[in-house]
Amino acid sequence: MDLARFKKKPVMGILRGARLEQIEPLIEAVISSGLETLEITMNTKGAAGLIQKAGRVAEKRLMLGAGTVLDLDSLKLALDSGATFMVMPVLIKDVLGYCRKNKIPAFPGALTPLEIYTAWKEGATMVKVFPAKFFGPQYLAEIKAPFAEIELLACAGVTPDNLGEYFANGASAVAFGASVFKKEWLENKDYQSITGAIKAYLQCLTRGGL
Repeated sequence: MDLARFKKKPVMGILRGARLEQIEPLIEAVISSGLETLEITMNTKGAAGLIQKAGRVAEKRLMLGAGTVLDLDSLKLALDSGATFMVMPVLIKDVLGYCRKNKIPAFPGALTPLEIYTAWKEGATMVKVFPAKFFGPQYLAEIKAPFAEIELLACAGVTPDNLGEYFANGASAVAFGASVFKKEWLENKDYQSITGAIKAYLQCLTRGGL
């Protein structure tokens, strides 16, 4: 993962539940939307194969990572499949420690001030504030007041309507998932709707001056 590239367009997609035959048109749709960073969750059936195929289709046009990485076995499987960054729902110290030692960008999840501080001190690239929707954008400003140096990625509940608020309140990046990669859109091969939904996020990002 090229962190400088990610920080220029700090929006991450979260793909969960896709099937292998959907990957090629889906990845092309994601790239055409302008999104540059995508995680595929490891609790998706056949996740390793999905990451491998996504990498072949994307050919460096997309930064691909693995999400829901819960242990070292899934971490190593993800790396062998071509993932270039790791995302966790919580802080998993041995996973984050491996990533830190091997210079692999890692985004552990946390919610409380103590969890966020601990994840940062353990070596997080950014701390994924998850699930952000229950506390909202202003919560990030409260966290940043004592912890100005901690970089935060808001996840769960980020919409085009509130994306600007998250950045205004201290988010370094945001992530979206099921609101864009809807099961019905995937099943109906409605990649145009997925592309349009992603573009709505990116247009808000541009209007926000990032």
